[in-house]
Amino acid sequence: MGTNATQPGQYRWIWIASIWFGFGLVDAIETVLVMHSEGMQHAWLILFATILVSWLPWALVTPFLLRLGSRFPATELRHFGTWSAHISAFFAVGLAYSAWTAWLETLFNPYLDSPVTPFLPHLVHKAFDGLLSSLILYAAIVAVGYGLESKERLASQQTETARLNEQLSKAQLNALRRQIEPHFLFNALNSITGLVRQGRNDAAVGMISGLGDLLRRLLQESTQQQAKLGEEMDFARKYLDIQKVRFDDRLQLDVDVPGELYDAQVPSLLLQPIVENAVLHGIAKRAVGGTIRIAASQSNGTLTLSIGNDGPSLSADWKTASSGIGISNVRARLQSLYGEASGLSMRNRQAGGVEVLISIPFVIAAPVAEG
Repeated sequence: MGTNATQPGQYRWIWIASIWFGFGLVDAIETVLVMHSEGMQHAWLILFATILVSWLPWALVTPFLLRLGSRFPATELRHFGTWSAHISAFFAVGLAYSAWTAWLETLFNPYLDSPVTPFLPHLVHKAFDGLLSSLILYAAIVAVGYGLESKERLASQQTETARLNEQLSKAQLNALRRQIEPHFLFNALNSITGLVRQGRNDAAVGMISGLGDLLRRLLQESTQQQAKLGEEMDFARKYLDIQKVRFDDRLQLDVDVPGELYDAQVPSLLLQPIVENAVLHGIAKRAVGGTIRIAASQSNGTLTLSIGNDGPSLSADWKTASSGIGISNVRARLQSLYGEASGLSMRNRQAGGVEVLISIPFVIAAPVAEG
């Protein structure tokens, strides 16, 4: 843990050292080549090394200047404390750089000057001569530090925003799912009550048993927001098996879902509320019952699901009328998960009855790791 904590600091030092070494190398090569091309006579190796090493103070103070820029950012330059901190730091760094350079040149005399310029006058000359370049370097370091910090802060804010949006989305989906479950249970209990009133006690007991199995599965998968289409098909079949106890042969199921689509990823509890609506508002309205049809197809990266029934057609004002909890809930979940990449529509079938069409992005569900 301690080793990992020091890695960012080590990398920063490596980058700082590399950048300033690059500046020093370019400055030393350029100075030596220009002077040599002009026929000057100097101690070239010593001159090269002196210029290269003269950049060392800037490398050493860069971390300090970055922290100073973070503590006194450019956005607070209107404050006197910020100005005084940066001005003091600039003169201190400029003086240290000038003193270091003057000491090197006085000690090694790379320009072969005769006699050697005394240190103090040479320091004053270096300080005034390098004032503008020091100011540019200081401002560049602070500006780069401010830019890097702004980038890190923006990345951190984006990460936090994405995390909060994900949590909000999960909370919304959980709330919508919790709305489906009691609605489904309420309708199932109503069906059981109807069987009891009809004196069909054996059928009621069978429906209660099937409902218990279904609720057990609901509890086991209560935290899943996504499921395989095959699992949702199995859940819808179990629900229809319960309803068949009530409707007997009046309820039939027709499935046209290719096997290769069973691994497609869909929202959990996607089919059940649509199938439930098809039973309650379609099959239950006809004395002869009818058929629930579930079909699926995939084209151009889009999975299309169709759930139809043989019940009464939609009224002329169905678009403005309330679509009930089931349809509204599914539409809200699709919008939350996929946005504009999803769609849900209802229409009357030409052969009679109603059809619900759902379109979502086609994604193969990731395999679940065992163990």
